[in-house]
Amino acid sequence: MNPSRRLRFPGWPTASQLGSFLIGLAAGRALGRRVYKRADTVPASRQIVHHASEAIISADLGNLIITANPAAASLFGTSVEQMLGSPLERYIEARRGSQAGSHDGPGEFFGAGDGRAGRRATDYTVTGLRADGHRFPLEGSISRASNGTPYYTVIMRDVSDRQRVQEKLSRSHDQLRQLSAALQTIREEERTHIARELHDDLGQILASLRMDLNLLQQTAGTPTDSLRLMHGMESNLLTAITSLRRIASNLRPRALDEGGLYFALQGLRDDFVERYGIPCTLLADEAELRLDDAASTAIFRIVQEALTNIARHAEATSVTMNLFRLNGDLLVTIRDDGVGIRPEDMEKAASLGLIGMRERVWGMRGEISISAETPSGTRVDIVLPVAGHLV
Repeated sequence: MNPSRRLRFPGWPTASQLGSFLIGLAAGRALGRRVYKRADTVPASRQIVHHASEAIISADLGNLIITANPAAASLFGTSVEQMLGSPLERYIEARRGSQAGSHDGPGEFFGAGDGRAGRRATDYTVTGLRADGHRFPLEGSISRASNGTPYYTVIMRDVSDRQRVQEKLSRSHDQLRQLSAALQTIREEERTHIARELHDDLGQILASLRMDLNLLQQTAGTPTDSLRLMHGMESNLLTAITSLRRIASNLRPRALDEGGLYFALQGLRDDFVERYGIPCTLLADEAELRLDDAASTAIFRIVQEALTNIARHAEATSVTMNLFRLNGDLLVTIRDDGVGIRPEDMEKAASLGLIGMRERVWGMRGEISISAETPSGTRVDIVLPVAGHLV
């Protein structure tokens, strides 16, 4: 090779030229990505809304529909073309207290705190209007956009099936409570019948036997061994009579029929103190407890069950019962200073006593609250409407 013949190359780029080239290349790529994004993502998002299974509409602050998907058109029994530009009130009823066409934005249909469904904080229950005029329940979730021209979007679901299920459940609960109340009434009637049979028939027989035994003991010339045997028989008869009275009283206190609720509660209190040795105070006015048989029986059983629970579980050293009337309601408060009830105990399926108390209270359309006291103890608060049970 001839050393005099040399290859000639153009000069190397300077640092400033290389930097300009890289910047231009990066800018070109970024612009390409931006154009690609605009050309691809926007149609993709529209396709997602178009093919969504839930109804989606957007409206401006004048409540005119600006977009709607086919699911929304199907939900309202119309077409997308007919929905576009239509006022929202044509498909959703305005909430109470707002005027149609008030241009209140979503507040005209989805007021804060009005008709909230409860599943999420942004969910509202409203009434939809189909093209044929049929009204149906809707649940809507609202989101608001503030970029550019403000508008809001609502995703809606037809909750007719859910509402029908809830109505069926509500009817079932009402029927179960009616059945429970009927069973309570039948049980009380059976208790009353058995208590009267025990008192009138068996009680009289035992009393007659005791009288005959006393006559035998007074007979002259009765051997000492026979007298000793008769004394033992008399003691057993007295025990049987006492047990009979206790059983009959537990079934149906005679004081409830003869004296009324106040005297029945006094007897219940005295029996509780005697049997368990726990001091119990009854604060009530006899004049305020003059109620009919149904209300008196229900209240007596509620208090009786509360005292039974205290004796079994509370380990209390004192109990206070307070009953007074206020504006047609009877307020019942039962407090103890025991260990206190735990929240999980109130929901146990085996807590039949608490369930029975609640059912009796609800049967009278009342309210009951059971809570732990501070620092210790349990408190039962009951409100019973008794205006229709006064005598």
